[in-house]
Amino acid sequence: MARIAIGGMQHETNTFAPSRADYAAFEAGGGWPGVQYGEPLFAAVQDANIPAAGAIQALRAMNHALVPTAWAAASPSAQVTTGAFERIVGELLARLEAALPLDGVYLDLHGAMVTEAHDDGEGEILRRVRERVGARVPIAVSLDLHANVTRAMLERADAMVAYRTYPHLDMADTGARAARLLDRMLRSGSRLASAWHAFDYLTGIPSQCSFIEPCRGIYRLLGELENRHDAVLSFTPGFPMADFDECGMAVFGYGGAQREVARAVEALRACVADSEPDFALELHAPDDAVARAKQRGEPGAPVVLADTQDNPGAGGNGDTTALLAALVRQDAREATLGLLVDGAAAARAHAAGQGATLAFSLGGRSGIPGDAPFAGEFTVERLGDGRFTCTGPMFRGFRMTLGPMALLRSRAAPGVRVAVATRKCQAADQEMFRHLGVEPRRERIMALKSSVHFRADFEPIAREVLVVKAPGPALADPAEFRWTKLRKGVRLRPLGPGYAG
Repeated sequence: MARIAIGGMQHETNTFAPSRADYAAFEAGGGWPGVQYGEPLFAAVQDANIPAAGAIQALRAMNHALVPTAWAAASPSAQVTTGAFERIVGELLARLEAALPLDGVYLDLHGAMVTEAHDDGEGEILRRVRERVGARVPIAVSLDLHANVTRAMLERADAMVAYRTYPHLDMADTGARAARLLDRMLRSGSRLASAWHAFDYLTGIPSQCSFIEPCRGIYRLLGELENRHDAVLSFTPGFPMADFDECGMAVFGYGGAQREVARAVEALRACVADSEPDFALELHAPDDAVARAKQRGEPGAPVVLADTQDNPGAGGNGDTTALLAALVRQDAREATLGLLVDGAAAARAHAAGQGATLAFSLGGRSGIPGDAPFAGEFTVERLGDGRFTCTGPMFRGFRMTLGPMALLRSRAAPGVRVAVATRKCQAADQEMFRHLGVEPRRERIMALKSSVHFRADFEPIAREVLVVKAPGPALADPAEFRWTKLRKGVRLRPLGPGYAG
């Protein structure tokens, strides 16, 4: 039995987003449990599809003694403030030092965190942890599929493993994979062989979905290569919204024999390189998407519109209104949009009460070019407290606390409803709408502020999915960002122009 410290800090940073992540953002959690210190960490993540939960369960099954330190997550946004980073990481390190000596460390990290002081947030966490525990204590890390894997991360961790699904159905499973790698090192008393390769092109996040090609085929090959070469492999398509030099895709792996690991990583590298043309994805203008959805959607088989560029899961605030305006303008029927994040509107709806009709000015508060508040009269159809438990494949077991919520029906277009929330979270679980009395399967159109995660719960009921390009900070085409720190020469989209600096 070994003594293993457990900790983590999850943040996906869109450096082009309008709002930063302060300590309050980590307290809120953005759909994840809030900040946890010490023993409460275990109960907070238990039974949820969270990497730390999978690691804890696996390590306990191996009869290891676990020492909880600190764990935190916040909704994606711009940079993590120095105050939040130092407070959370400082607590993690203090509890780590108090627990010494340790036999191992497991960390639940994202891999794409940028702070006000550190472009490579995870690399900095690993540097500090390594300083405390020393060179001989193995550190295993689970990462998000969107990790921007850096040289510092690879040098300071002994093993890292990333999700293999997007939507992220395997978060807990990935934590368990990291736990098994840690246990393997503890039992053998030796480090694992490793190999790594980075790529010279970026892909937009909608095209990184593992339900569609090319990622579906890439991850299928990854599994085959693992079996063939006795290796544990990862492919991280990256988070192409973090403006620093090492932003981008990578493949890496670990195993017992250097030659086998290197061969497996090389085969995976070649597949990703050859797949570059296949990462292109069709995007639809809001009015075009609504017109098509009106023609094809019907109760029992709605058309799902993904408002990808205002995805709270990629740094958006969930408050842009172009897609809502298109739905109202075209007088869509049996159409629901959500989650529109507007705490003031939710509070006003609660004050007015169910059944009230009044004028609202919805959303449009993030200062996004081309966006503005949507003004109109709406009837308050349903109210909710924002507390419910998700049941879909990705968020199953997540206990949501989204603050006061309201379902508003447009007077100008009575077939259009808007699900309003106070706290931001991407619309990736049907319970977010059922909480307000909406059964998504019965709608003709579901307009969701999400890029890909919604597919896990909504694609099975959808006639088709259309990815919509409306104003927002989470641009679907990385070439449209105003990069300043990216390494020169990297192609800003598949087969696209290289960054000139």
